[in-house]
Amino acid sequence: MSPFIAEIIGTMLLILLGNGVVANALLNKTKGGDAGIVGIAIAWGLAVYVGVLVAGPYSGAHLNPAVSIGLAFAGKFEWSEVPMYILGQCIGAALGSILKVASYYDHYKATDDLDLKLFTFANMPAISNPIPNLITELVGTFVLVFSVLYIVGPELEIDGQTTAIGLGSLGALPVALIVIVIGFSLGGPTGYAINPARDFIPRIMHSILPIGEKRDGLWSYSWIPVVGPILGGIIAAGIFLLLQ
Repeated sequence: MSPFIAEIIGTMLLILLGNGVVANALLNKTKGGDAGIVGIAIAWGLAVYVGVLVAGPYSGAHLNPAVSIGLAFAGKFEWSEVPMYILGQCIGAALGSILKVASYYDHYKATDDLDLKLFTFANMPAISNPIPNLITELVGTFVLVFSVLYIVGPELEIDGQTTAIGLGSLGALPVALIVIVIGFSLGGPTGYAINPARDFIPRIMHSILPIGEKRDGLWSYSWIPVVGPILGGIIAAGIFLLLQ
């Protein structure tokens, strides 16, 4: 499996299972309506576990543009590979959204709350205030990328060049645990996107896929789960380098 295909499949599994638990918890007439924040946070961590488990040996399983950019800033990943990884992550996020809607199609049609429908694709702030919302996404992603930088290790050969690959270094479990604690500790204000591909691409798919009546995609907020995580990843890389 090529790194590009691995990022597609890993991110597809991440979005299918991660946003799948949100759909299970929020949509009408499912059997998981009592999952709550505990179920969502744990399942999102396990979704990361599955994605990293599958993609890790082939791409390092970044599954997140902020991780790819952060690792590149820290000198742990080749800048030339970043666009390919981000493209794979975006394709995977779109495919995961399609599979999730296919799985919950009848439940989308049975749900009248249009905000809940959107929330199964993308994040909405609990209290809308751009600067605090941005800071929350920045801090959450900082924790993720800063922690990841301390578990990167093995290298991958791509086209004759050796590069550090990142998330597959100690297996999938450490990253899953990091995501779980971020969800419990920092997930309340914004829903902890901490991943531009996880929020922006599903937000687009919300506008495209047939889920019955829907609201607008809250595009006025959509820049925050993109800019915040990228800034968080860059700051994490900068502080990591300062501490070396």
